[in-house]
Amino acid sequence: MPEGPEVQTVLNTLQDKLNGAVISRVEIHHPKLPANLPPDEFARALQGQTICGFSRIGKYLILITTDYDWVIHLRMEGKFFVLDHKPDPREKHMHAMFELADGRCLVYHDVRKFGRMYLYPKQENLRDLPVFDKVGPDALSPISPREFRSRLRKNRAIKINLLDQAVIAGIGNIYADEILFASRIHPETRAGDLSDDDLARILRNTKEILQEAIARKGTTIRSYTSSLGIEGEFQNRLRVHTKDGTLCPVCGSPIEKIKVGQRATYYCPECQKTAEGNSVPADPGYRTGIGQ
Repeated sequence: MPEGPEVQTVLNTLQDKLNGAVISRVEIHHPKLPANLPPDEFARALQGQTICGFSRIGKYLILITTDYDWVIHLRMEGKFFVLDHKPDPREKHMHAMFELADGRCLVYHDVRKFGRMYLYPKQENLRDLPVFDKVGPDALSPISPREFRSRLRKNRAIKINLLDQAVIAGIGNIYADEILFASRIHPETRAGDLSDDDLARILRNTKEILQEAIARKGTTIRSYTSSLGIEGEFQNRLRVHTKDGTLCPVCGSPIEKIKVGQRATYYCPECQKTAEGNSVPADPGYRTGIGQ
């Protein structure tokens, strides 16, 4: 599933390709794709709209049109294609087509049909949209350790909290592993056992890692590849995720793989000890510059 950096990369690419584009015709081929409107009403509303703004909250991307906020969650395998012409609507897994006035076509493709789209009359504050009622603050927004603590579920592992989009939005399995490694915190540590310094370190590393991942156009792995001609590079910077059996780049101990909340989790048992080891200074490795 695309995480915050991958969604931001999709958004940046769509902005380059679609800013100012006019939607002339809409076809919906999967009736569950529009989540809050009937498909025909969704299609009629977008016809004639100009795409004039682009935003993101967590794993949701938002296309702002003349009159509407168009919110999209790609879920597991949703992808967009911007084509020079309208494809054959019988092509497999192409569930929506947005014909543009300039002859191009924006196509939504989703093998598993999990993606959803929402259309709302334009709001001044995107956070007022109903779809975000249970979505926590974006991981790159200003969050104090005090606010972060107030949102955590104290008896749950910190890794599970980071994956909970109601606690903090935009972090998935890849980045949760990398953030906790950089913060020197064991993924199974109870959130309630973490100090204010631990939480500040998590928040700092969250921003640094996600910002670098965005600069490197995300992580391209088997479970997520872009359909817009963009190849991410952050997979080359991963230090623990999917690295089980290899040596920790800091201490040389073997990276281990465990399950936390049914999610595959990668960590260093020496660098990421349980509660008593959480005061180790954060790893500076992610601060060496995106040009390396």
